[in-house]
Amino acid sequence: MPRAGDIREFRLEDGGVALSLLNLGCITRGWWVPLGGTSVPVVLGFDDPAEYLQNPTYMGVIAGRVANRIGGARFSLDGRDHRLTANEGANQLHGGAGGLHSRIWQAETEGARAVRFTYVSPDGEEGYPGRASFEVTVRLDGARVTYDMAATVDRPTPINMAQHSYYSLGTEHLSRAARFTCPADRYTPVDSSLIPTGDIAPVKSTRHDFRAGAVLVEADPEGMGTDLNFVLPEGRDPARPVAELLAPNGLHLRMWSDQPGLQVYTGHGLPNLRSAHAGQRIAPWAGIALEPQGFPNAVNCPTFPSIIVTPEQPYHQRLTVEIMEVPE
Repeated sequence: MPRAGDIREFRLEDGGVALSLLNLGCITRGWWVPLGGTSVPVVLGFDDPAEYLQNPTYMGVIAGRVANRIGGARFSLDGRDHRLTANEGANQLHGGAGGLHSRIWQAETEGARAVRFTYVSPDGEEGYPGRASFEVTVRLDGARVTYDMAATVDRPTPINMAQHSYYSLGTEHLSRAARFTCPADRYTPVDSSLIPTGDIAPVKSTRHDFRAGAVLVEADPEGMGTDLNFVLPEGRDPARPVAELLAPNGLHLRMWSDQPGLQVYTGHGLPNLRSAHAGQRIAPWAGIALEPQGFPNAVNCPTFPSIIVTPEQPYHQRLTVEIMEVPE
């Protein structure tokens, strides 16, 4: 298991924006942007990197091998059953307790504004078949951060990576106060364990319709919270964001992705935690996780887009997030 002495921090800066990254779990520990002549934290994080050794909310991590949930912690591939380590009841969440989020990655800077992380997952780790070599490059370019995620494998195996920051945008209870926009016209309903049923349903006439944008507290006045996969439009304009958040303080988040789904978690289950960055509080509704990825439980839902990666068809995902003050 990693220890505090194994953790290395990398700090990138550009145009008044600062980014803190850790080799533990490829974690985005902090992101600070200019606002009204000061600098504010826009993702939830711990001030002490050692706090991430216990990170039950997956704050800031790269999740995998397979992000999100796999029902029954098992799947079949090419006629063979595979049992995974279960870490959420009978199911697996975010690759298991020993997933990518808990590993020390090799890391090296690439110029002044990028860090390249690599990790090799051996055959059988957390129950997954095959050896998988992961690479994540994080780049800061002014107001934008880009995550290039890749994996190569030596045999067919599922891969579904996700960047898991909780965006706070310098606002208390952002998951209630922000205006959220998402072009998804469908979503994947879930059962009581948050495992997709295999169905795909329209968002129209539900509280999950954010195509025209809606303030989160107005869309969910009862405070039920959201933890769902939204189905992003196929053939969409790649220049159009897959998600936008507008905070009351004027900070605006825009996100671009090449993935078929967007998991939206409003952080209503976040615990009250100490050691947060100055100027923020980690608590229920304090941040919203926007996680582009493949569909959850895709390995057990044949109608969902496949997440099986092969030696001939490696994995790649590109995520770009921009956070900046809206001009008056």
